[in-house]
Amino acid sequence: MLNKFFFTIFIVAVAIGAMPIHPAKAASTTVVALGTIEPGDLIRGQAFSAVYYYGSDGFRYVFPNDKTYFTWYTDFDDVKWVSDADLGKLQIGGNVTYKPGVKMIKINTDPKVYAVDRGGSLIAVGSEAIAEELFGASWNTHIDDVPDGFFSNYEVSDDELTVSADVTAYENSLITYDGFDINDDRGLTAFTQINMTDNAYSDIEVTIEPGDVVRFVNNGSNKHTATADDLDWGSGTVSAGGGFWQRRFSEAGTYTYFCSYHPSMTGTIIVE
Repeated sequence: MLNKFFFTIFIVAVAIGAMPIHPAKAASTTVVALGTIEPGDLIRGQAFSAVYYYGSDGFRYVFPNDKTYFTWYTDFDDVKWVSDADLGKLQIGGNVTYKPGVKMIKINTDPKVYAVDRGGSLIAVGSEAIAEELFGASWNTHIDDVPDGFFSNYEVSDDELTVSADVTAYENSLITYDGFDINDDRGLTAFTQINMTDNAYSDIEVTIEPGDVVRFVNNGSNKHTATADDLDWGSGTVSAGGGFWQRRFSEAGTYTYFCSYHPSMTGTIIVE
């Protein structure tokens, strides 16, 4: 049987529900060039209202709904519009998760409630008293229900907030988080760029760390690819004149690759 705390939370969360993100009311709907977009910018296309965060790693990260967006921002004034074609050139890196310390979250099918920590890490809230320490007497208005399909974006920690000391440690951690953005929350770093010319890759060998991203940019006049020697991964055709493709290398190892159109073009990425 659910205790009173979890039963109350279950009813409140069902009432709150989840809602798709509304069309962004940006200060300007002027379409800007893709080359003017910088890491940390908010962007959207012309045909659809989804809003994205452009990360330092070159990927775009989508806000699943209004509730997630408004834990980070208060309005849509800074959203920049890009053409649908340019938006499609930016690969999707994943979903944005709630900003730590702003809300507690749960899912309909589980009465357990969680505080949000960095990087989408969730810490179970042990009781109504702990929830009140976190968000005051109105704690039950600070709970959002996350759709099951998006809950997998989060990682449930083994930790649990059960006593006041836990709350203090959690809140002290958030103090050092003040001023951080989504790049910081996800630990995103700048990508390493390898240029394609009509004869070779600009860097025959690069060394990166696990989790880093490599972007291949075709500055030549011919089509090119970056294709793993073992065919485990590949860019497909990267168009001439500035087309690009990128990949995150999560595992340590040596990755050799070539151009499918010009097999003499080869390169190596060392992840260590």
